[in-house]
Amino acid sequence: MTLQPVSLLRIRWALSAPVLVALATACATPPSKDYSKFVAADPRSILVVPVVNNSVNVGAADYFLSTIPVPVAERGYYVFPVHLVKRVLEDDGLADASLVHGADPMRLAALFGADAVLYATIERWEAKYVLVTTQVTVEFEWVLKDGKTGDTLWRDHKALAYASDDAGGGLIGALLNAAVTKAAPDYMRLARQASGAAVADPARGGFPAGPYRPEHEADFAAVRARSGTR
Repeated sequence: MTLQPVSLLRIRWALSAPVLVALATACATPPSKDYSKFVAADPRSILVVPVVNNSVNVGAADYFLSTIPVPVAERGYYVFPVHLVKRVLEDDGLADASLVHGADPMRLAALFGADAVLYATIERWEAKYVLVTTQVTVEFEWVLKDGKTGDTLWRDHKALAYASDDAGGGLIGALLNAAVTKAAPDYMRLARQASGAAVADPARGGFPAGPYRPEHEADFAAVRARSGTR
């Protein structure tokens, strides 16, 4: 299911047990982005670096990192294998994601011969009781930087949530489902949805199609026309 740009969109997911309600907050009309530097850089390969985790969930960074490469590659860009990238960076003295994010993007890109570097940060990754439900919330930020100049080419932010319901079982059902959701929140479904939506379509603030997709030239021409660049 693709996120729609509406306020408080409710998405019902049938998981094997209770039905959960997903809430996605976004603007009715996504703010327009300046793609002039993205178009000028015209990156072919993207280096996805380890994720900075500002949540209290220790394992969140690796889980979230695993959701990023596929949607970026599906947009037509070569993506360096993230586990290999992590190992090479560790060997280069950048074992901590915060150190990686603070390093010169041109240096990072040069290590791999990448055209651009994609940074991702987790702001929220949590499950909280709200009355008789459990609300699971994730919030992320992405920044793409030019590997040759260090300039910011693109950035995006997404916050998604879903809440348990009573699954037709009234108050008792609501309490049971809230407990199950709190014990085993489905963060990954939200993370995959957020990563896919972030890069999916330049009309909604995502990536223009990359060089490995047939619509690359048309997409870049449309972005140039919208931004008034040549």
